[in-house]
Amino acid sequence: MTQDMSITALILQASLVVQLVMAGLMVTSLASWTVIFGKLFGLRRVRASNDEFEREFWSGRSLTDLNTAVGQKTNSAPMERIFASGMREFLKLREKRLDSVVQLDGARRAMRASYQREMDVIESHLSFLASVGSVSPYVGLFGTVWGIMHAFVGLSNMTQVTLATVAPGIAEALVATAIGLFAAIPAVVAYNRFARDIDRIAIQLETFIEEFSNILQRNAGQSGATTTYAGQPAGNR
Repeated sequence: MTQDMSITALILQASLVVQLVMAGLMVTSLASWTVIFGKLFGLRRVRASNDEFEREFWSGRSLTDLNTAVGQKTNSAPMERIFASGMREFLKLREKRLDSVVQLDGARRAMRASYQREMDVIESHLSFLASVGSVSPYVGLFGTVWGIMHAFVGLSNMTQVTLATVAPGIAEALVATAIGLFAAIPAVVAYNRFARDIDRIAIQLETFIEEFSNILQRNAGQSGATTTYAGQPAGNR
């Protein structure tokens, strides 16, 4: 008698433990793809919004006007929030007529704190992809080992064992490994891609902090409203 060897039939015929492993891996895979698409579009928005603000920052607009415009936005970019935190602290310390070094250090600390908060948000769920990529193959292997063990225990009661009787049980168990790899491979690829993109965003933000600090340094100790123009990036001067 021929047996149905389709994937659906193999899953339905598997033991309860193997079915639970498969179900858990499928749920994990679905959650992984949700994170992948969310992170893909999220990082794309972050890069686009950062680039847009950076162009505006170096367009020659005064820092006072730029700070006012950023404060009126409801959905600002990470670079904008870093800029706003630095400007806010710088202006606060300058109103108190503190030393220029204190003004600059206070602004840098505020921007660094904002930078860490932004990076925590940008890196969110990245550890989940790393866990899925490293753990899923072993979970699938556990299901395979359990399924093969269960299959051989069942075969021990048979007087005559052929390849036709062994194949279904082993095939059912191997499906668990296949599902584990199906969950792990996209997660690993996406993790490597996102980690590289996040490193580029981090470098962009750190470079902005340094260049903005140089601009604030030229204005530290001065009185009155900040009307300095950013001018051109250091690399274009």
